Amino acid sequence: MDGVIVDSMPYHFIAWYEALRPWGVRVSCFEVYAQEGERWETTLKGLLEREKIKPTKKTLNAIFGLRQKIFRRYFKRHIFHGASELLVELKSQGFMLGLVTGSPINEIHRILPVKLYKLFDVVVAGNQVKNGKPHPEPYLKASGLLGLSPQACLVVENAPFGIISAKKAGMPCIAVSTSLPKEYLTDADIVVSKLNQISGYIPL
Repeated sequence: MDGVIVDSMPYHFIAWYEALRPWGVRVSCFEVYAQEGERWETTLKGLLEREKIKPTKKTLNAIFGLRQKIFRRYFKRHIFHGASELLVELKSQGFMLGLVTGSPINEIHRILPVKLYKLFDVVVAGNQVKNGKPHPEPYLKASGLLGLSPQACLVVENAPFGIISAKKAGMPCIAVSTSLPKEYLTDADIVVSKLNQISGYIPL
């Protein structure tokens, strides 16, 4: 979702940066983009521990709550060019669609338009799995819910952790360089620069 369908990653960075600043924690745009897809608790714990701050449940919830407020304040929805068309085309050709994201389920409804959400046969949110990306659980759960073998699935990703998750799940992966340059996406089977290039690799 983030960075593939919706151009939301800049807002995620702003939200993390501003929420962590009162705690004296500085986070770079690259750090946020590189760890995209990971469960927010894991990301936040790592950032706090790096600064020798004990990640208590109260602290984690306070920072993430502030992060959510900031994200809602600044977020403006922008769908990547070609995303809607690709999803509609795949659906019309009989492909099953699964959405696998590190975002919580309530955030999905805020970020993704209803008309696109309804195109997905299965949605796996970050708070619906025990282990987030780069663990293979999110993609394996999606393939299980779809009733498909991992080898029958094709993952479209934009972040290193998501690519690792897909490959560990035994799924082929196409990466799109919407968030990070292609040199950070080399674990994918194919790297493209735009979504409309993906259809060339799918037998429509």
